[in-house]
Amino acid sequence: MHMDGKVALITGGSNGIGEGVARHLAAQGAHVVLADIDDDRGARVAQELGGRFIHADVAEAADSTAAVAFAVAEFGGLHLAHLNAGVTSWCSMGDDFDPEAYRRAMRINLDGVVYGIAAARPAIIASGGGTIVATASMAGLVPAPFDPIYAANKHAVVGLVRSIGDPFAAEGVRVHALCPSFAYTNIIKGSEQTLVDMGFPIIEVSDVVDAFQRLLESETTGDCWYAIAGRQSEPFRFRRAPGPRLD
Repeated sequence: MHMDGKVALITGGSNGIGEGVARHLAAQGAHVVLADIDDDRGARVAQELGGRFIHADVAEAADSTAAVAFAVAEFGGLHLAHLNAGVTSWCSMGDDFDPEAYRRAMRINLDGVVYGIAAARPAIIASGGGTIVATASMAGLVPAPFDPIYAANKHAVVGLVRSIGDPFAAEGVRVHALCPSFAYTNIIKGSEQTLVDMGFPIIEVSDVVDAFQRLLESETTGDCWYAIAGRQSEPFRFRRAPGPRLD
């Protein structure tokens, strides 16, 4: 996917992976629109990249709709939506289970992707086709007992992307999940050593951006691209579920 002159919307674009992807796309000549709740930093990064910024809480469906409409109004279309905004939950499934922490994590990490896809799809079709990328996580591919609610919503994102990949492709929209290991971003700030001690090497944001670029260059859809230490990013290969026994 050549990005020169294309329009890209990035949620959670004011820092971390979103900012890294925005800088990468802008360097390729894309018009970038950053959507975030961090107004000050988001506006500064957007101005630096010659892009635009809009305040958006992805947990609200209306904000996703408004962000897409803003991108179309500012630059005349939409070709790429990177649905990247997310939080950790650190919500226990033990005796101290916190329903509010659970709902916050699910609304941002899952509802935000669902709303973003629903809003971006018709705009991308109207622009002649393009790509939707949802940031999931390695925690969406393997168990994550240290944050089971985070694993739950990231597994849900993976299942959603795999399920809509082929139907959306028929409309000219490719959909992928980006599944990085934990990277040096605000989402893990203060927990870095804990993650390392648990056997999760932390990667650089640039490694995730490299995986994002490989994803864009692919011709497939509905894939879940992992980004982990020491390996070149590629789609995770799922085993087929067993079929019914006929004997």
